[in-house]
Amino acid sequence: MAITQISPTSLQQQLLENVQAYFLLDVREPFEYQIASMDGTVLIPMNQVPERLTELDKEQAIVVICHHGMRSENVAYYLDQQGFSQVFNLTGGIDAWARSCDSKVALY
Repeated sequence: MAITQISPTSLQQQLLENVQAYFLLDVREPFEYQIASMDGTVLIPMNQVPERLTELDKEQAIVVICHHGMRSENVAYYLDQQGFSQVFNLTGGIDAWARSCDSKVALY
């Protein structure tokens, strides 16, 4: 099963149209989140996702975010396996978001 990718610019456009279009799940570590984060994201580090599944709505569209898009793709695949119906991976992660959408987000 391939995970649907969403580009930073596409996500930004959809959020401008409807800020609640997606649940933004950041799966990086807390120290990374302190360096750079997107508005409206919820931090659940990758290794905590299995024990915190009940915090997520299986019917809501979820965009999974990490630094460059690898960890988030793994988490998106896991969520898909757990029965989440609308899971997206942010292509290029927060690094791509910072470069193409929001220059106020730090690069690291």
